Amino acid sequence: MMAEYLPFSGIRVVDFGWVWAGALPGQILADLGAEVIKVESRKRLDFMRWGRPIIGDRPDPDQNHMFHNINRNKLSITVDITHPEGQRLLKELISRSDIVVENFAPGFMARVGLDYESLRAIKPDIIMISMSAAGQTGPLSQIRSYAAIIAALSGLDAMVGYPGGEPIGMQQAYCDPHASLMGALAVVAGLLYRRRTGRSLYIDLSQWEAAVCTIGEAIIDFEMNGRLRGPEGNHEPGIAPCGNYPCREPDTWVSIAVKTDTEWEALVNAMGSPEWGLDPRFATVMGRLANREALDRLVGEWTRQYTRYEVTERLQAAGIAAAPLLDHQARYFDPHFRERGVYVEVEHPILGSEPIYSLPWKADGTRGRLRRAPLLGEHNEYVFCRILGLSKEEFDRLVAEKVIY
Repeated sequence: MMAEYLPFSGIRVVDFGWVWAGALPGQILADLGAEVIKVESRKRLDFMRWGRPIIGDRPDPDQNHMFHNINRNKLSITVDITHPEGQRLLKELISRSDIVVENFAPGFMARVGLDYESLRAIKPDIIMISMSAAGQTGPLSQIRSYAAIIAALSGLDAMVGYPGGEPIGMQQAYCDPHASLMGALAVVAGLLYRRRTGRSLYIDLSQWEAAVCTIGEAIIDFEMNGRLRGPEGNHEPGIAPCGNYPCREPDTWVSIAVKTDTEWEALVNAMGSPEWGLDPRFATVMGRLANREALDRLVGEWTRQYTRYEVTERLQAAGIAAAPLLDHQARYFDPHFRERGVYVEVEHPILGSEPIYSLPWKADGTRGRLRRAPLLGEHNEYVFCRILGLSKEEFDRLVAEKVIY
């Protein structure tokens, strides 16, 4: 039987990515066939490896379920990046690789001799991406941040909240995966550039600037009209009803959006033609927008009679955009997600079978591969002895001296 073709087979990635934002580009490339080698150190663990153990009561860097999702399909090596011999080993590995991913603070890679200019000298066609908070240059280049700070700097936080109220900000680390997806796309573009020109490429990605891209309409509105956007709740401009509506079971909700008068008529029919559905205030888009609060209250009174799936199925059958809001547990059992294979069971040597999210697309009938995340330093011998050709004696010496550690 022929092996399944994956688009990045034969591509090797040296992945210095930390936590979520830095790790996701390598995950995407690994899912699609690349050999991604995650560089770690026992001296300073990736924060994604922290957390309470699931089995037992002792700290264990191999039990974090989030790490297992974000770093599946990768290999793991442990090496002291601050040690001259560790730097020598990494340079040797990079000389045999195609891509380097890192999200350290600007200047760190130069201090350990692994900046772009140094790497290009040993690998003339290397593709390297740096994903710092605010880019490698500029007055804020030295700030250190996580997704919450990026959301605040970009202005995204100021737009999250209820109309007329104070901003409540993003309640999850949205800016991490957003920047990561842009980074992964940039790396793929870099590979295409290398194929066409034979040249190396350095990608300086600012996570802050990536987040700003999510509020382009608000920025243009301010520049052209002088309007400063504030919290708008779940409403979208020009759409009513639009929002999350309560359902029969406690703390369950359904999302509904009606764009046109034709869709409004379909919604009224699907609700059983209640008398208020014929109210002239709601006959047009402009009327529904002007009376949005009253409309939301009435729609919510109707949805409370049913479960979120009953509302979803009825409205989707009528051509109305509707979907259930899913909590942490419900997402694993959603019929659409199960049919699409959004989560798959992967066997982990410590935790056993665990659900891991799959890729959200299919290409030529395949999702790519999905193997478990590596144990800390699991592939040291494979990488240093088989790829780099170290003897067993040299490998053991470097382990004893905690260069490979």
